Amino acid sequence: MVSDPHNKAAIAAIHSGPQGPAVAAIFDFAGTVLDGPGTRRRALRRRTPAGVLLGGIRNNMTDREYHRFLRQLPRALAGHSAPELDELGRRLFQRSIYGHLYPEAWQLIRSHRDAGHTVVLISSLTRFQVLPAAAQLGIEHVYYTPMAVRAGVLTGYPDGKALWHRDKGAAIATIAAAHHLDLEHSYAYADSSADLPMLSLVGHPVAVNPDEALARIADRQQWRTVRFRPRRRPRASDYFRTAAGFAGLLGGALFGVVSKASTKDRRQMADALMSHATRHTLRNAGIRIRVTGADNAKSPRPAVFLFNHQSQFDIVIVPAVLGGGVTGIGKKELTKNPVFGPLLRFAGVTFIDRADTTQAKAALRPVVETLRSGLSIAVSPEGTRSYTPEIGPFKKGAFHIAIQAGVPVIPIVIRNAGEICWRNAMVARAGTVDVAILDPIDVSGWDSADMDNEVARVRQLFIDTLLHWPE
Repeated sequence: MVSDPHNKAAIAAIHSGPQGPAVAAIFDFAGTVLDGPGTRRRALRRRTPAGVLLGGIRNNMTDREYHRFLRQLPRALAGHSAPELDELGRRLFQRSIYGHLYPEAWQLIRSHRDAGHTVVLISSLTRFQVLPAAAQLGIEHVYYTPMAVRAGVLTGYPDGKALWHRDKGAAIATIAAAHHLDLEHSYAYADSSADLPMLSLVGHPVAVNPDEALARIADRQQWRTVRFRPRRRPRASDYFRTAAGFAGLLGGALFGVVSKASTKDRRQMADALMSHATRHTLRNAGIRIRVTGADNAKSPRPAVFLFNHQSQFDIVIVPAVLGGGVTGIGKKELTKNPVFGPLLRFAGVTFIDRADTTQAKAALRPVVETLRSGLSIAVSPEGTRSYTPEIGPFKKGAFHIAIQAGVPVIPIVIRNAGEICWRNAMVARAGTVDVAILDPIDVSGWDSADMDNEVARVRQLFIDTLLHWPE
């Protein structure tokens, strides 16, 4: 997430303004919440459902472009059932769309949610394009152009009016009446002049990466304007740096083991492996780490370090900031990775099968002894990588381990790792990753009956830190 002063001012206005559910935060979708991948014209030329749905997600869409998209829908969607297309939309999101979500939009959405506002996502597109992203962003109120169904399958035509231009504005007025929203004190975010009817309804309109027409109007009306960083695709230089990073990983790991082989001490060799491997990987890939609260990484030890997980590079970043004396807990699937699997096994990582709860609990029992022996543990309580900066639900296993071992938990909040390497990507971009190591949390006095609330409070620390990054 970038620290653009206009974006900071927008967030500050949310926190200082009216609070509560009567205030709405209304977001357009393509171009506002995400940088539409559908700007590639060849996607629209494909008449397959996937090609048309993906190609229709476009920034600053004009009337002509939107009506062209509507004409594509009957050929692409007719004859398919809604559940079939829901599943297609989910797959498209996980494969092609999630990486285009603006982290700055997540920050605004989260700020509105924390202010108790009613967050609304409204789009002229279909549910198959919008709902998967809304679910990942935690948005409950979602509106889209409904599609007609006949004999259990789609016709490909809208069921009533498409939510475009004035009809989107009319839908907002209806939604406001139904939910008793105070539009005069509400916010709306959009990127296109086509959304002027929506923006004009609220007291706090915000132009997001506006097209030329909307930029002129926003300037004339003195509306707030924010700029989100484009979600660019990897370049040739990114592929080169990533390859150099992996070479550095393997070379650094080998050098680290050899440098301490004479000691015949596996722990010293493992620490040297992680130190040299992570340093060479990050340097070669052009990734810089900026750490806040570095002293908390050194003391107290041993500890259970908890980190949020959005990128494959997290398993490089975490050992780089913690130094030696740390091993980890990872999912069993990592053992199949030809690069990370052998390195993590040598470092003493405990692998668990998330699909088998009984085996997972049994695998974690020796971790308590590992902690008691003086070695720290790093683990992601989310259990899997997230598609957005949103912090997923926390599992309680790491906290139980800390209580049994009599050690504190220390949160490690990572920002921007998902920007330098998307969740399912193997290509990293050069950039800076921010890491905040928070104060240790003593869990020895936790009441098992109140465990859910205690864990929720720790999770909230991660969210609060991402929203209000320590300077």
